[in-house]
Amino acid sequence: VEKTHRGDPMDGFIYPAKKIPPVAKSDIEQEKASQNVTSSKADPFLKPNMVTTPASLSSDFKAKVVSILLKYSNGLWAHALPKVYQDAYQLKFPEDILNNLELLSDICTVDYVSEVPRRAILYAKPQRCIDENLNVTEKVKRHDGVKATAEQQYEESKDQYLENITVPSLVIPSEGSVSIMVLELKNTNDVLIYVGKDYSCAQEQMEDEMKVYYSQNSTVSPAQSLNVGQLVAVHAEEDAWLRAQIISPEDNRVYYVDHGFTDFVESNSVCRLQKQFRSLPFQAAKCKLAGLEAFCDDPVLVKAVESQTCFKIFAVEILEKSDTPLLVLYDTSGEDDININATCLKALYDKSLELHLQVDALYTNVRVTSVSSDGSLYCQVPSKGLSRLSEILQKLEDYFLYKQTSEFNVSLPFCGKICLFPSKGKWARVEIKIIHTRRALDVQFMDSGTVATVKVSELKEIPPQFLREVIAIPPQALKCCLADLPPNTGMWTPDAVLWLRDAVINCPEFSMKVIKQDASKGIAHIYLFAPENVPDMDRSINRQIKNADLWKHQKDVFLSVTPSGTSSIKAMGDAVSALQLSSGKLEKSLPDSGREPSSSVSTTDMPPPLPLPKPGDLMDIYVSVACHPGHFIVQPWNELNNLYALMEEMILYYSSTEEKPVNIEKNKLYAAKIGDEWYRVIIKGILRNGFLSVYELDYGKHEFVSIQKVQPLLDTFRRLPFQAITAQLAGVKNQQWSEEASIVFRNLVEKKPFVAQIQAVNDSTNSWDRKIVTFLVDTSLPHIDTWIHDFVSQSLVEFPKGD
Repeated sequence: VEKTHRGDPMDGFIYPAKKIPPVAKSDIEQEKASQNVTSSKADPFLKPNMVTTPASLSSDFKAKVVSILLKYSNGLWAHALPKVYQDAYQLKFPEDILNNLELLSDICTVDYVSEVPRRAILYAKPQRCIDENLNVTEKVKRHDGVKATAEQQYEESKDQYLENITVPSLVIPSEGSVSIMVLELKNTNDVLIYVGKDYSCAQEQMEDEMKVYYSQNSTVSPAQSLNVGQLVAVHAEEDAWLRAQIISPEDNRVYYVDHGFTDFVESNSVCRLQKQFRSLPFQAAKCKLAGLEAFCDDPVLVKAVESQTCFKIFAVEILEKSDTPLLVLYDTSGEDDININATCLKALYDKSLELHLQVDALYTNVRVTSVSSDGSLYCQVPSKGLSRLSEILQKLEDYFLYKQTSEFNVSLPFCGKICLFPSKGKWARVEIKIIHTRRALDVQFMDSGTVATVKVSELKEIPPQFLREVIAIPPQALKCCLADLPPNTGMWTPDAVLWLRDAVINCPEFSMKVIKQDASKGIAHIYLFAPENVPDMDRSINRQIKNADLWKHQKDVFLSVTPSGTSSIKAMGDAVSALQLSSGKLEKSLPDSGREPSSSVSTTDMPPPLPLPKPGDLMDIYVSVACHPGHFIVQPWNELNNLYALMEEMILYYSSTEEKPVNIEKNKLYAAKIGDEWYRVIIKGILRNGFLSVYELDYGKHEFVSIQKVQPLLDTFRRLPFQAITAQLAGVKNQQWSEEASIVFRNLVEKKPFVAQIQAVNDSTNSWDRKIVTFLVDTSLPHIDTWIHDFVSQSLVEFPKGD
């Protein structure tokens, strides 16, 4: 019996009795109980109950599991959960839960793939369902003071209290990109956004249904005795019916929960909201912007955010899925994605510390801090801002002498975040640019322009008392380029870049003359002079490098200042695209399912071979590349964590190690940087103009890379077996697949997990020549297994064959 605390003292609600979990014992009793209850030792988030039930698991522990599962939209194998949990939170996962996965059934769907209890895939339930289930045994306070359980809120018999529920928190889509529209903001911790799938088809459908229901149902009558917080349907303009919440019953002021604004309405236009219109999460929700919390009420910042965001659509990175989610907004409407949080933070720069270069002015004591591979460079010019930066960094140095820097470890890195990094014995300001893994990321030094890959553990938060001072100083590295060099140079030759670096880095006494400024690109065109050559234009760094024989050396990397060079690069790019998107035509041109004829490769430097399953075995796999049913690449699912750890170590090692000259040999192993990652590759061909054809031994892709992106593969990176296994789909006739069929198959299986039932194995000495013939089973749907060969046989064979 639950008292209502209002009206007649005898009034109350009666509910069916539920199993109540044992009350948590005292510390002494817990110590005694822990000798008999293994789960109490496993994790501090588990309550030491004699009988472990879903209710006895703490909400904090469940929230951690939910956070993990939301990152795996295609599901996570139950046996992999303990390691992922321990890696994420540095806490031991209670193994006994794996023997009774029903303990997690209130927060995730458990899909059993065999009779073994641990042989199951876990899927996160929709956020609304999780919120309901996590609160089943907890009291939820309402506006009128009535307490009820979360599950009771959704029972039709208590309709009058259902109308008093608060606006649900933002529902995060389980997969795919998330976009929002910013409606208004009071401060950067209180930003009202409009979120919904397709802006929002579900909402439009619901409002259409509301219009039909309330306009044509003769039994509908205006609501009586309205209360603050009550959820209602309002007859708005143009015969629309919208969901709203009562703010003030005296003057009929309402808040439209799906559109984010308030209004005064007529009493006869307000009706009770029926149950069928309460299932869709409210589309107007509040969030806060990451990196701006300390200045959330600053009027300059709020004005900047408002002008940049209101009534505009943005892509969203969700850092924390809480009641008020923590977001990073990205403007993706142009060629480059713009980090709105980082852009708005610049509004706090102290304008008096900004350096504005004057055209035709000569600046002395200039220090070149960085030279990029395209020949652009960053310069520091003596200024008030540079002096102020030196003062504040010295304050930080003194402060950290007496403080444990571990207190300021960065726990939530994100792109655009400004941190501190120890460099050459001093603290430097850095901005996070790219996050590779949980441990490794790229930063740009704000005051030198240098980009480096560092460990997350090396970054430090700016102490709160210094934060405004540090943020107020604009970056002290100015991006420049040497004026009057050959046109259309593009990427410089390595010889030219090395010459320039040797000539200008670490010399603090250069002079520079500004020729022009390109405001759109934020770059100044300059002449640079060594101290003894000022202001002789013929002896400037520009003329020296222009007259040097550095632009014709193309033996290492393909570079050219001629139009033909541009077309050659495009042709190579087209070749890469053709190779990556290859289907039947690639298979036809190369013998043995698209592989080159095997060449003799030394096995002394090879890792141990990956054990292959036997015919009839089942294997959990992930499809990394798919050309067509006759040729795709799989990776063993249970080894993916080891592969990710290996690649993380490769990023950290090669990004912090000076490049070494490499003697390239065909059919030898190397590490190659492709995009932002380092991969284990074998050289398949040495091309003209300094490019190599390589095969990714862990992912099964063929790529073209510059010789400059290749480094020796250390022994420590050769221990893990190569993960890529060539595969062919069993159960379908081997044939030449059309381009249309190849695309459909690729979209069906690529970058997805499956259960593989092995039909045949073709072994070989070289790992890339081994092949399996296998069935693929999609077990992602509950109670339904989809055999891919059935779909292929029924659907793809209908496509016309290619030429």
